[in-house]
Parts: sequence; structure tokens; C-alpha cells
Amino acid sequence: MPPTPTLESIETVSTGWINKYHLHYTLPDGRPYTYEGVSRKGPERYEAALEALGSTGAPDPDAVCIVPLLPDGSVLLEREFRYPLNSWCVSLPAGLIDAGESLEEAVARELSEETGYRLRDDIAPAVRPLPQPGFSSTGLTEENVQVVFAQVEPAGQARPDSAELIEPFTVARADLRAFLDANQLPIGTRCQLILELLAI
Repeated sequence: MPPTPTLESIETVSTGWINKYHLHYTLPDGRPYTYEGVSRKGPERYEAALEALGSTGAPDPDAVCIVPLLPDGSVLLEREFRYPLNSWCVSLPAGLIDAGESLEEAVARELSEETGYRLRDDIAPAVRPLPQPGFSSTGLTEENVQVVFAQVEPAGQARPDSAELIEPFTVARADLRAFLDANQLPIGTRCQLILELLAI
């Protein structure tokens, strides 16, 4: 691997739900370099996350993205209004993992809140995570997401937060190709790639 830049300091530019930082580096040839990054983490947690990534590269997941599969093989999806896009989008159920919450607890909570579905108790394991979390946007943030495949079934009414506008719906596995070809709504890259693979 080529020489690695050295992170010298982190400057907090602005704080809020999303925090903006200037990352001050020394490049391998000795030149200074400043890069802008954003994070939901406050300054201390952000610095700790970057230090851990620079040494171990194996973070705890910040969020979960669920690929819910029904007993008949259908995929449970969502139409969700995403405020930063000012648009309805096609997505998979997802959300931040709460402090002290296990991965399976986060999956169960997000499924229930966003869709009214639950993990099946007649299959073990009902949750199969990918080997490691993936990063949402490596040129912008350190936020990472653990993708999990989950065996699910209907359980009742969804209970989203009051500002979460979500409409769950299912697509039969055999219909995924036609759905993707006809879809006109924005779709996240992660969701798009997973559905493309399931459509093969």
C-alpha cells in the first residue's frame, strides 16, 4: 500500500444534526492538505471514529439497512419522502442503531416502526448480516451501514415517527426486473444494487 497521509487535526466548522469538519492532513510528500467532511457524530466521537478507522478499519455499524424477504420470496420495500431530495424515493427499511442496541434489536425495531412487519421466529437465523458494514459516501462522511438480509412477516400497523412519511409495499422476486425498469422515483445506490442482484 502507498504511504498514508497523516491526520494532524480536526477543526469543527459547524454543528447541528449534521456537523461539518475541516480535516487537516500532512500528505506523504510533506505538503499540508485540508479536506471537508461531515458527520452526525459530535467532535469527540468523530475523532475517535477516524482514529479507529485509520488503525483497525473495523467500525461498529452506525446504521442498519434491511433487505426484508417474505415467505413467498417477495421483497418488502418502501416509498419514503426524503427531505434532502424533496421527493419520494424507493428504499429499503433502514435507520440508525440506538446506543446499547444490538444489530438484531435495531433490525426488529426499524421493521416494526417503518413497515409493521416483524422478524420470523420459525427460521434461525432470521437475520443474516453481510460480513462488514459498508460506507454511505466515502468522499463525504465516515457513516457506515450494516446491510442485513431478514426473513420477515406481517405483524400489524407501522409506527413511523410523525415526520417520517413511509408507504411499505412488496414486489414479487419475479417482478423485480420489470419494477426496476419502470421505476421513475429516485432510488439509493445501495437499494438499487441489491434489487438488481435479486432480479437476476
